Amino acid sequence: MRLWTKTVATAVLAGALMAGGVAGGLWTGADRAYAASTASTVNGVINVTGSGEVLAKPDIAYLSIGVQSEGNTAAAAQKANATKLNKVTQLLKEKWSISADDIQTSQFYVQPNYTYNEKEGQKLKGYTANHTLSVKYRDLDKIGQLLDEATKSGANNVDNIRFSVENPSTYEEEAITKALGSAQSKASAVAKAAKRGLGALVSVTVDGGEAQIFTQRESAVSKSLLDVAGGGTEIQSGQVTVKVQVSAQYEMN
Repeated sequence: MRLWTKTVATAVLAGALMAGGVAGGLWTGADRAYAASTASTVNGVINVTGSGEVLAKPDIAYLSIGVQSEGNTAAAAQKANATKLNKVTQLLKEKWSISADDIQTSQFYVQPNYTYNEKEGQKLKGYTANHTLSVKYRDLDKIGQLLDEATKSGANNVDNIRFSVENPSTYEEEAITKALGSAQSKASAVAKAAKRGLGALVSVTVDGGEAQIFTQRESAVSKSLLDVAGGGTEIQSGQVTVKVQVSAQYEMN
C-alpha cells in the first residue's frame, strides 16, 4: 500500500457521504450527495475516493492451447493425448521460439465417460484425457497464425485468449494522476457545500497498492470451421484498461 501523509494538529472527521441534508450545507449531484458537518473545530478534514483509468495497447497475450483424446482405457486415452501434446509443445518451442518459462500446464485430467439408459443403467463408454497449456506470447500480430499451426499439430481445444500489458507501471502514474484529480473534485464539492475552503492534501493511499488491469478476452475459432470458409484465424487485440483507485484526505479551511 502506498501512503503519503502530512501531520494535522487538530483533525476531526468533517466530510461525510449522506443521504439527506446536514446542518452547515448540502450539495447534491445526479446520483450522489455530499454533506459537511459544522462541528466546532478549527481544522476539519474530508475523506474521499477517486478513480482514474488509462486505455493501453496490450503487449502480451495469454493463450489457452489444449489437446483432448479418447480411449477405451484411461492409459490409452492418456497415451494418445501425450503424443498430441508433445507435437504441439515442440512446435511452440522450436518453430515459434517460445521459452519453456512461458509454457505452463493449466489443466490436466483423465476421466471416465458413461452412457445411461433405463434398460442397462449406467455403462462405461471409455475415457477422455485432457491437457491444457497456458502460453505467454508477445508478437500479437502473429497469434492467428500460431493458433492455426497449433491446431494442425493436434491442438483441438483452443479458447480464452487474454490480452494484457506486461508492465502496468508504465501507465500507472497517469492513472494515479486522474484518480487524484477525481478525488480532489469531490473534496472541493464537499467543502463548497459546507461553505468552507478546501485546504491542503493531508494523505493519499493507492487502494490495493497497485493498478488493476481489466483485460480483453477473445475466443479463438476452431481451425476446422475456418477451413470451410477458406480463411485463417484472425485475432483482434483491441485495448486494455489500467485502473487505479485512491483514498484521499484533505483539510478544510
